[in-house]
Amino acid sequence: MIKVYYIEDEQFLGKIVKETLEKEQFEVRWETDGAQVMQGFKLFLPDIVVLDIMLPNVDGYTLCHQIRSRYPTLPIIFLTAKVETSDLVAGFEAGGSDYIRKPFSIEELMVRINNLLSLVGNASKGKLIQDEVALGKYVFKPERYELHGPDGMIKLSQRDLEILQLLVANKNKVTNRKDLLLAVWGDDSFFNSRNLDVYIRKLRGYFEKDPKVTIQTLKGKGYLFLVNSEQ
Repeated sequence: MIKVYYIEDEQFLGKIVKETLEKEQFEVRWETDGAQVMQGFKLFLPDIVVLDIMLPNVDGYTLCHQIRSRYPTLPIIFLTAKVETSDLVAGFEAGGSDYIRKPFSIEELMVRINNLLSLVGNASKGKLIQDEVALGKYVFKPERYELHGPDGMIKLSQRDLEILQLLVANKNKVTNRKDLLLAVWGDDSFFNSRNLDVYIRKLRGYFEKDPKVTIQTLKGKGYLFLVNSEQ
């Protein structure tokens, strides 16, 4: 049974979501107070977290940072009424794996949960890069969410990690843009496509100290992650 830690302070919505997920054979722990969330992990270690951003006492961004520092591979879905791109990027930077805008359907939530757990399962089976790997002057340590380079260590967000894992798995080959969007976000909508552009620019910046490591955009196709090992 999939264990969902559901953090939402809206009583009416929370009750409906909890009861519906339980009818669909999910095991659910529901918490309404942000200050009580981390304590709850001692009693209930979930497979996935569904986390509202606007919470009493401790907000969702802060909680996501705290959860991610202790459970680096745990999938986290943000629930948000916010519509600004900057708000959603902030959620991903905090360590969020995915997001759903309110109002949402239970069917969509279940699809997102199953999609993220599938990605985690694929990673555990070795379909994504999990071991430490050298990339030119850099060393990628996915299990620690770290990229080590000439200027020191860069701490990667959840989304940084997922995208870089896929690029590294296809090193010196083309990574199809649509396949990347479906693997990381679950759909290839215009909004997610713009988010992908933001993260690709970030990743390029991370590797700027080594001109032999590049992420090239192939218009209409995707990305070519090139690592030139020649000295």
